[in-house]
Amino acid sequence: MPEIIIIGGGPAGASAAIFTAKAGKSTLVIDNDMSVTKRAWIANHYGAPDLSGPDLVEIGKNQAIKHGAQFVTAKATKVSSEGGVVKVETEGGDSYEAKHVIIATGLFVDVAEASGIRTKPGTEPRIKTILECTPEGKTSMDNVWVAGTAAGVSMHTIITAGDGGKVAFNVISELNGERYVDHDVLKS
Repeated sequence: MPEIIIIGGGPAGASAAIFTAKAGKSTLVIDNDMSVTKRAWIANHYGAPDLSGPDLVEIGKNQAIKHGAQFVTAKATKVSSEGGVVKVETEGGDSYEAKHVIIATGLFVDVAEASGIRTKPGTEPRIKTILECTPEGKTSMDNVWVAGTAAGVSMHTIITAGDGGKVAFNVISELNGERYVDHDVLKS
């Protein structure tokens, strides 16, 4: 059983996976390969050259895999939490269990709605519904978190990626029982 399941492999989900896997937490990403980022052209990332959305998604996925995250292609349909275990069911009938789940499904919140996780009206243009959450990313369901656009964060990929990292640090901190910081230093 992985410690963390992340639903969604776009900028928020892959960023969360990079940090959780890099922190040594067993991480499984369930991704339906439908990220809206795949339709984007990114010309506004600080310090990075322009690149296509598909390339950004692939780079993020590869970084997460490099740190030990595993990916499965599936559509998550329902999440439930009981006794400290969170179960994720998929359209194909498979199910996965973890200690924590991070929902990073962008503008698609159907898995949260089907699971009874509290939602509210969206705050970004064209985003009708988002999940209610604390500033740390906790939802109304035990051990289920949300990051990125599904949490009401701006749709800009650099911001959703940062939010995925923020929520990942909060989940890692909760698992570790103390505040976690990931700060690499330049090797001379």
